[in-house]
Amino acid sequence: MRRSASQVLLDRFQHPAQIIVTAFAVAAVLGTAALASPWASESGQATKLIDALFTAISAVCVTGLVVVDTAGHWSVFGEAVILVLIQAGGLGIMTLATLFAMMISGRIGLRARMWAQAETRSPQMSDLRRVIVKVVLFSLATEALIAAVLTARFALGYGQPFGRAAYLGVFHAISAFNNAGFGLWPDNLMRFATDGWICLPIALAVIIGGLGFPVIFELRHSWRHPSRWSVLTRITVVTTLVLLALGFLAFTITEWANPKTLGPMDLGGKLLAGLFTGVMPRTAGFNSLDIAAMYPTSWLATDVLMFIGGGSAGTAGGIKVTTFAVLAYALWAELRGETHVNAGHRRLAATVQRQALAIALLGVGLVTASTYALLALTPHSLDAVLFEVVSAIATVGLSTGITADLTPAGQLLVAALMFAGRVGPATLFSALALQTRTRRYELPEEKVIVG
Repeated sequence: MRRSASQVLLDRFQHPAQIIVTAFAVAAVLGTAALASPWASESGQATKLIDALFTAISAVCVTGLVVVDTAGHWSVFGEAVILVLIQAGGLGIMTLATLFAMMISGRIGLRARMWAQAETRSPQMSDLRRVIVKVVLFSLATEALIAAVLTARFALGYGQPFGRAAYLGVFHAISAFNNAGFGLWPDNLMRFATDGWICLPIALAVIIGGLGFPVIFELRHSWRHPSRWSVLTRITVVTTLVLLALGFLAFTITEWANPKTLGPMDLGGKLLAGLFTGVMPRTAGFNSLDIAAMYPTSWLATDVLMFIGGGSAGTAGGIKVTTFAVLAYALWAELRGETHVNAGHRRLAATVQRQALAIALLGVGLVTASTYALLALTPHSLDAVLFEVVSAIATVGLSTGITADLTPAGQLLVAALMFAGRVGPATLFSALALQTRTRRYELPEEKVIVG
């Protein structure tokens, strides 16, 4: 019996990770084609293919690194394309595809459930339809609320016409919640560094989007009862709060007297800008301070925070706070000589520990190899190149200002890093595997000397 093209395609991509990688690649190609068209630029001329490709990947991978000025180069159509790519990338291509399939057919198959689960990291297969609908509704509601606050501020505080204020509010709300970091000013948000009505809503949207949907849903029902929280929620909330506090202290103390960043501000402005700067490595690419003017110690602190990233199943990148926390628990257990790794009153599964170790080592390896390659392709210093590489891999979007100055080969490398960072190194490498091997026997155990 002759099989349809769709059946052949489904059989070809057996692993959900392969579908996710393919979906993001298709979205990037479509976005590139749209941005390369004459209608997407203010000048009415076609944009160079490499610039369109870089911007499309940066948008769909919710990174925020740019090689051309977003507001100055792109037309309203081009900015709309970027916004659609950000929204699609933030929610997850397969989550949207599954939702559309449910709307059309009213039902969802097992394989589609598997694809959506792989993208949303939902812990259970049951009620996935309800979970996806909640994800979409919560995302849109949060973006609408943040957009309303920003719109009011732009209209009342800066005299923008309502239509323009609403456009600015919606654009930056979507960019913030999806941890994208695209801004519509050449200096990003530096002109609003001391404006709490702009910076605080955007920072709040970044934090909410970076927590992860499973954590958000659990907090919504039991935020008053921390004792009932799952291990995932406890790890994510506690680690996030600790990292936010450390980031705020590190940047505020380090940059306090820097005449090019916090130095000229009053006390309230310094605290606000320090807080905003500490939130952005969560991983949004907005900046209210000149990154290039910051001290090297601040760059290093940003590198660490960007690499760790935000929560699982959210819009943030990095290796995720759960991965970092699991490794910390494993280290603590090893130092104490314990046979099991415990988190609170629960024992962490060995598979979780291996996954955390694999993700962290893949991330370190990718950062090291990519930094070496980019150093060979560009004349920039090690600290600037390392910052750019970590920002791309963690899909942050912060930059010391070297992105547009990179060679075409360097920009292609950074684009590839953004793509790998969004789909996840583990997802990308498993998608490239031809098949999964299952060992049906166990080898004899032997201990080796380590350290």
